[in-house]
Amino acid sequence: MTSAAVAENPSTPPRIIQQFFEYSLLGMLGAGYLAVIAAGFADWPMVLITGAALLTRLLLVTGVIRFTIPPRWVTAIAIAYIGFFPVDVYYVSETFLSATVHMVFFLAVLKLLTARTPRDYGYLKIIAILELVAAALLSSGLSFIVFLILFLLFAAATYASGEVRRANGSRLVISRPVLNTFPRRMSLFITCLLAGTLLLAGGLFLVLPRTARAALERLIPNRYHMAGFSNSVTLGEIGELQQSNTAVLHVRPFGEQRLPQVKWRGSALTQFDGFRWTNPPLKDRLIRVDGGGVALRTAVLGTRQGTSLLYQARVEPMASDTLFFAGQPETINIDVPFLSLSGNGAIHVPARYGTGRALDYSVRGFLPDEWAEVRFTSSPLMGRAREEMLTLPQLDPRIPDLARQMAAGASNDVEQARAIESHLRKDFGYTLQLLTKPVNDPLAYFLFERKQGHCEYFASAMAVMLRTLGIPSRVVTGFQSGVYNPITGWQVIRSADAHSWVEAWLDGRGWTTFDPTPFAVGGGAPGLLARLALLQDAATQYWQDWVVGYDLRHQVELASRMQSSTRRFHFPDWSHWLDGAKTAGRQVGAYIPAFAGLLGLGALIFLAGPPFLRWWRQRERVRRVRQGKGEKTDATILYEEMLAVLRTRGLQKPSWLTPNEFVRVLPASPVSRLVSEATGAYNELRFGGRAGAAARFLHALEQIRNSPA
Repeated sequence: MTSAAVAENPSTPPRIIQQFFEYSLLGMLGAGYLAVIAAGFADWPMVLITGAALLTRLLLVTGVIRFTIPPRWVTAIAIAYIGFFPVDVYYVSETFLSATVHMVFFLAVLKLLTARTPRDYGYLKIIAILELVAAALLSSGLSFIVFLILFLLFAAATYASGEVRRANGSRLVISRPVLNTFPRRMSLFITCLLAGTLLLAGGLFLVLPRTARAALERLIPNRYHMAGFSNSVTLGEIGELQQSNTAVLHVRPFGEQRLPQVKWRGSALTQFDGFRWTNPPLKDRLIRVDGGGVALRTAVLGTRQGTSLLYQARVEPMASDTLFFAGQPETINIDVPFLSLSGNGAIHVPARYGTGRALDYSVRGFLPDEWAEVRFTSSPLMGRAREEMLTLPQLDPRIPDLARQMAAGASNDVEQARAIESHLRKDFGYTLQLLTKPVNDPLAYFLFERKQGHCEYFASAMAVMLRTLGIPSRVVTGFQSGVYNPITGWQVIRSADAHSWVEAWLDGRGWTTFDPTPFAVGGGAPGLLARLALLQDAATQYWQDWVVGYDLRHQVELASRMQSSTRRFHFPDWSHWLDGAKTAGRQVGAYIPAFAGLLGLGALIFLAGPPFLRWWRQRERVRRVRQGKGEKTDATILYEEMLAVLRTRGLQKPSWLTPNEFVRVLPASPVSRLVSEATGAYNELRFGGRAGAAARFLHALEQIRNSPA
């Protein structure tokens, strides 16, 4: 039998193959875990518990820690969770999908900490696939594709190394020199395989006309739910939405000018029951969109001064059918057959045309200057509409008293409204911290006990106090102006920009905007994280445009550009090129520190990573040997380490000598006797499989190191 293959227990794969397999399986689970987190669906307990389980399993695989959970404990915990699942569905998560995702991650944690057998590893593979499916149901953005690629890479590594692991059932074991290169060669092979697959798929993806958007919409329905922009909003919902940083709206003007700081109006709500704002169940007016466009009539035009706006907007995929506008829209161009116009001025896309996909539309609108001189007095608000805007639930008697105190000294409705707005801004604090438990009267608790809150409480307080003074009012939900992204030229509005404000009916002026919420004024240039967020948003936009939304129109546009570039090729005008380079350099310059930091970190990992891993593996191998757990294949490593020590003493082993022959040619000395002892232990471990010989080898090697030269 040659040194390349020796008899070994067929049920025990070499440690290096087993570790590669387990690392790959952990990578599958980790990619699915991160994909769900990136979708914005995971809650903090689930994130922390699953992350801790992944880290614990990693430490178990590397041998840093060791423990075993008794099987009866595992059975008891699993049975307990079966009883908890209905509670999660109906009382904790309140949705079947959320509870199912929780169950998948619970099973992942349980199996991660107890997996020992091939069946356990099979369960972990299924759980990793379920994680990825859950992420696919929740997100179709660029982040999901990144984690999908990582998942495929680790999946290929897992199944390939699993086959090698099973093939180890023969009574042959690969020699240590081959095993040393196994992770590198296997990783290179899998990376090349994945790159070829993605290259081929990408080519077909871009060349073949297809309906990717429709396919993805059916695969990923209602990926992101955003409450508060339809016909009801409960106090606290906007605050919950502000906890997220998901991009929900992108806007850019036509032309070179920048959009002013505006509010993006969604819905207006009129009925308040003390806990929730709603609209009466009135039938909306359906408007046909002829030729891709529709013109709207508004009472504001001609009565006020203002600014005309021309912009393009995109509402990202979410379970909201509301369109958002700055000021009053005059014409809307959108690729749907119908729009729905509510009595409070909100414009919706019927669910069968818009929900679950990005909505692109172009608007010509009018942004009125609400405090400029009124050209024509508006008609009074009369009848049922006025009564609806003044209706109130049973209130804490302190609220009307506070409204009168704030408006004391005001001579008309305008001054009263401004006084209440000013008092709320100055006398109360802004916080995004949500209430830890429900209260009996949220509005009274905000005004007289907590005295701080987020925008919903300020807007609700002002609207209610205006109604106690006989001023019709309503609460409006929408977004603040957002942040300009210089990479794409679009204004990015995120869920954290969600906002509520007040519209009050002032005789002679009509509906007038008030915003009683105090905001902390930020300053200075955006930080590193903000710049990275803009970079990620740009990549996501390009992904949505050229992948998710790629259709025949995009294909024709791409082919036209390529054909034009080949037919009209000419040397560029260097002056224009230099001007463009300077402009691009100024825009990219702000991101250089972030790129430099990431590049430095990557270089550090690339240079220091392999030596560190070699040191760590050697340390673990020596630790196992000292514990009497040495393997046959460890003998070669130990012998090579002894030869390295001997070389420092001027003793070089010729390659043509066997270990026993090398002992015989050494001059007699204490060192040669130690080398003889170590060689005997090497032969016992390497060819006899005696694990205890490893400790004797290490003892002799330590004496060789400490012996005088």
